[in-house]
Amino acid sequence: MEIEISSDKHLMYVSEIQQEMYDSAQRRGTGIAKRSIEYLTKKISEGNAVVATENGEWVGFCYIETWSHGQFVANSGLIVSPDYRNRGVATLIKNKVFQLSREKYPNAKVFGLTTGLAVMKINSDLGYKPVIYSELTQDEEFWNGCKNCVNYEILMKKERKNCLCTAMLFVPENNDKVNGTEIQQSEIDYNGEKESRLSV
Repeated sequence: MEIEISSDKHLMYVSEIQQEMYDSAQRRGTGIAKRSIEYLTKKISEGNAVVATENGEWVGFCYIETWSHGQFVANSGLIVSPDYRNRGVATLIKNKVFQLSREKYPNAKVFGLTTGLAVMKINSDLGYKPVIYSELTQDEEFWNGCKNCVNYEILMKKERKNCLCTAMLFVPENNDKVNGTEIQQSEIDYNGEKESRLSV
């Protein structure tokens, strides 16, 4: 399996990715905010996504969004093809897109909203902490992205203070040192190539 930073060669998978995002949200009864083909195409073309493939087939996907003039970064739209679930693919993709976020935006806070326990676990392993919504970007465009979610009415009734999603946040300066211990670079093997990952 190959897990790569996206490029134009991955555009052939954009329709499948969009459809699986929609289908997955329908099955779970929760909302991944729906994204247009044009939006996903731009993310892939700009190298702001990670795509996993195997033998020419699409396996998984996740992309980067920036908010509040680059002060916040979200790793969004994590999705794995049904045929490849429960194999650790989501963890590998999340690690890769997190690394890409840290390289492109080293000073940005990295955040996510999720209802999935598996994603919460992955985020926690990367150094994210659960936070209240006021700790996230207050960029209106970000919150407008929730309009396609089935739970949007709940979010608005609660004045955007909370919803069914758990907010999680990685703050770079909090993770440069942990209890006085410097963060060390460890390596993860992607396709026989070593990639660095932040860890204690």
